[in-house]
Amino acid sequence: MRRDKDMLGERDIPDDAYYGIHTLRALENFPLSRSRVHPQLIAAMALVKKTAAEVNGELGYLPPEIAQAICRAAEEVLAGSWSDQFVVDALQGGAGTSTNMNVNEVLASRANEILTGDKQGPVHPLDHVNLQQSTNDVYPTALRIAAIQLLKPLSEACAQLQEVLQNKEAEFAGIIKVGRTEMQDALPIMLGQEFSAYAQAIARDRWRLYKVEERLRQTNLGGTAVGTGLNANKKYIFMVNDRLRQYANIGLARAENMIDVTQNADVFVEVSGLLKALSVNLSKIAHDLRLMSSGPRAGFGEIELPQRQAGSSIMPGKVNPVIAEAVNQLAFHVMSSDLAITLAAQSGQLELNAFLPLIAHHLLGGLELLANGVTMFTERCVRDITACQARCEKLLEASLVTVTAIVPHVGYEKATEVAKLAYASGRTVREIILEMDLLTAEQLDVILNPQALTRPGIAGENLIK
Repeated sequence: MRRDKDMLGERDIPDDAYYGIHTLRALENFPLSRSRVHPQLIAAMALVKKTAAEVNGELGYLPPEIAQAICRAAEEVLAGSWSDQFVVDALQGGAGTSTNMNVNEVLASRANEILTGDKQGPVHPLDHVNLQQSTNDVYPTALRIAAIQLLKPLSEACAQLQEVLQNKEAEFAGIIKVGRTEMQDALPIMLGQEFSAYAQAIARDRWRLYKVEERLRQTNLGGTAVGTGLNANKKYIFMVNDRLRQYANIGLARAENMIDVTQNADVFVEVSGLLKALSVNLSKIAHDLRLMSSGPRAGFGEIELPQRQAGSSIMPGKVNPVIAEAVNQLAFHVMSSDLAITLAAQSGQLELNAFLPLIAHHLLGGLELLANGVTMFTERCVRDITACQARCEKLLEASLVTVTAIVPHVGYEKATEVAKLAYASGRTVREIILEMDLLTAEQLDVILNPQALTRPGIAGENLIK
């Protein structure tokens, strides 16, 4: 054990721990979710610390050997080392101070080890690693970087899903089926047209996610505690932001009003809202696929989803739409997270939002969950969907929906009479029309042509006298 101290006293720290007393107190104070801080946020904070140490060294605020040791320790974290040392709970009081101190302490201990072979030495977590910084500018800056980095794989996953849906649109372009509104039979539609709507919805989500990155690029690094920049040299502020943009490979920019960026979290609500919109679309598509694939004998049975696992511990042969169900559940999770983010963002007071850890937990977790979920949905479900064309045509023939197409030819009242007779007798609309001698078989062939029924215009308009 080794001794560490803070303003509240002294504590023993395990010899193998790189963290210190601030992290230990956080472990004791916040035994909450058993979820650790998202690793992308830890990596982004390490990047901020490396950049700050490098700039502080160049400006003479840090001895060169200490600056270099901190940079090396941060680079090790960025490479994936010491991940087991970032132990504080994702949900914590203090606006992220516990996370910032966990990073400061680990980097200081490792930098000391690099310099002296011992975790205790000349490098101090606050005087050196946190020099010219505050949790209140480091944490929001790192959160923005982490969010941007996680947005990219989600956008790519959406692009892949969009492409696969468009392929299905082309594959199913010639398959006509019953459309449905309010869970009742409606006008005919091509199966490919349904998939075209799914593809368009995901395309919108992809574009919105691509554009929202711009909102996250303004940082308050150098603003220190409240955005005024006290205890941060002006040259440092400009240099650290320029260097961070270079290292992050993101178009970051120092905010013109760092006070605004320090106290307001509405940009995270905006991003969360787009994640919610994507979740809504994903869930709607998953619901539709489950309905259209229901059966195999007593449901719609218009499409078949790929079979991924046995579905029942009691019913032999049952296969459930598990991938679509998983998508529904992750969508519900992200939608509920949006409410948590909204409440946290509006609960900030005056110069700081103390609830950024909750925002970070839900936002970064939602970004990662959606990226994984969209990829799963694409590869394990949508890509291998097949159409049951015979079933689609059979349901269409047995339905009453085609009666709508004859309204321009025989009038609404006659068409209603046809529908009622067909429903009561169990016969097809075509049979009733021919029996009532309302139209000829040749005329019906023109009017009920699948292409005519599923595009703008009046089917068989040239037949109207």
